[in-house]
This record gives sequence, structure tokens and C-alpha cells, in this order.
Amino acid sequence: MRSSKINYVLVGVFVLAMIFGTVAALATLTGWSGPTDKYFATYRNVTGVKYGTQVLYEGYPIGQVTGVTPMPSQSGMAFRVDFEVLEDWRIPQDSLADIAAPGLLAAVTISIKAGESTAALEPGKEVTSREATSIFTVVSTVAEEINRLTREDLRPLLKNLDGAVSSFTSLIDNDARLVFADLHTMSGEVTGALPDIVHNLESFAQNANAASEQLQAFLTDENRDMVSSILANLDGAALNMAQLSIELEQTRGHFESLIVNMDGSVADNREDIRAAISDLKYVAESVARNVDSFNHNLDGAARNLNEFSRQIRQNPGLLLGGTKPDPKAE
Repeated sequence: MRSSKINYVLVGVFVLAMIFGTVAALATLTGWSGPTDKYFATYRNVTGVKYGTQVLYEGYPIGQVTGVTPMPSQSGMAFRVDFEVLEDWRIPQDSLADIAAPGLLAAVTISIKAGESTAALEPGKEVTSREATSIFTVVSTVAEEINRLTREDLRPLLKNLDGAVSSFTSLIDNDARLVFADLHTMSGEVTGALPDIVHNLESFAQNANAASEQLQAFLTDENRDMVSSILANLDGAALNMAQLSIELEQTRGHFESLIVNMDGSVADNREDIRAAISDLKYVAESVARNVDSFNHNLDGAARNLNEFSRQIRQNPGLLLGGTKPDPKAE
């Protein structure tokens, strides 16, 4: 009988010791043991914060939350979070109390970031708070911004781009093709006429050189200076005609380059291109109309120079204002 009572006493003592040990362990783990100092912080969102939430100071547990009190106001709802920390624990005045979670799946805590102030907060004062930042909240905010950007900006932009592409396609189909066709036709006409122009210019230069040689053969010492001046002018005219031939050949190359570059120019400014195309059509039509007249004038000039050479051979005195040759001498 006495033995059984001793066993009951021992079991009871063991159970009480385990209860006190568990309470002491919980108090140690939550930072709630011994005398404490009270502080509070104010937040607009206290998701996950409740009685018993752990309070950390630079990651070290120093206390726990003792209450969360709603505080309605004209500016909106706020919440006062009261918490207790170890007595005489020094908290700088510029410290920040964040609502944070150490890990993705960890419980929410009140994390106090130590400030640089040399003065400490008095017990019962408010600790400056900073609203909680959650990765899920940030992702949700970014998703909303992307949705708004797509709805308000990207869709109108795509619609405007579609209209611009349609207008550009219409311009290419209607106006640009006609212009390119006209330019191609004009280039072909100029290219076809250039060999005749160059041939006429070469013939004119050859005739001018032959005339100058014949004149030089008939010159006398008295009139050599005057005739030399005339020959110099004729040589200059021949050089000018040769330069004109080169410039006409360059003009043909410019027309071909214009046809190649016209496609890129259309995209710059539609209105200006239309005006430029109208001017180019007018110039092209004018050149096409006057090419035959220009060739005719060159042929006439060559014939006149041949006639001039023939008359000088028959009577060199015409250069000095002499009389007509005697028909009997012919």
C-alpha cells in the first residue's frame, strides 16, 4: 500500500515538472519571460499578425504581440499592434518595425530594424512602422499594371498601326506603282535616246576638230593670233560638249538610282511624297516631250557647223569679213 502511494507521488511530481518545463520552454521560445516593457506600432494591414506573434530585433526574439486593436478614422482604417519586449531592451528612436516573414512558408513576425540614433525609445512609446511587402502582392500589382497597359495602351497602338499599314498598302497599290511605271518608262526613253545624243556630240566634236585643223592650214602669219583665239574658243566648245555628254550619262545613272531608292522614300512622309511624285511626273513628261526637239537641234547645229567648215575651205577670207567667192572660180 505504501509503495503504491509513493509511485503516485513520483508520477505527479514528474507530470508537474514536465508542465513547468514546457511552460518555461514556450516562454523562452516566444521571448516572453520575466519582466517586460510595452510598445506599440500602427499599420494599415495586419495580415497574419495576432496575439502571440513573435517580435524580433534584428532577427533575435525579444517578445511577442499582446493585442491588435482596430482604429477607424476619416483617412481610413488603421490597426494598433501592442507588443511586449524584454525589460530594459534598448530600441533606438529611429528604428523601424516591419511585418515580415523570414521565409516563404514561415510565420509572420514583427521585425524591428535597429536605427542609428543614440537615444532609446521610452517604454510605452510608438515604434515607427513600415507596411508589409509581400511577393504575392507585388506580383498581383504587376499583373494589374500589365493588364491596364494592354487594355489602354497596346490595343489602341495596334489599332493605329493596323490603320497606318492599310493606308501605306493603299498608297503603294494605287499611286506608287503608277509612279514607278512612269519612271521606268521615262528611264527607258532617256536610255534609248542617250546613244544618239552621244553619237551626235562625238560627231560634232570631230567636225569641230577637223574644221580647226583646216583653218589652221589656211592661216597666215598676220591673222594667226586672231585665228588662234577662235580655235581656242572652238576647243573650249568641244570640251563643253564632251562634259555635257558625261553629265547626261550621270543623269541616266541618277534616274536608275532614283527608281531603286523610291521605295524607301515612300515610307517617310506620305503627303510630301505625293507632292514630290506629282512634281517628278511633270518633270518626266517635260523631258520626254523635249528629247526629240533637243536631238533635232543638235542635228541642226552639226549640219550648220559642217556648212561653216565647207564655206571656210572654199573661201578662208570669210573669217576676216571678205567678199563672196567668184562663181567662176568654183
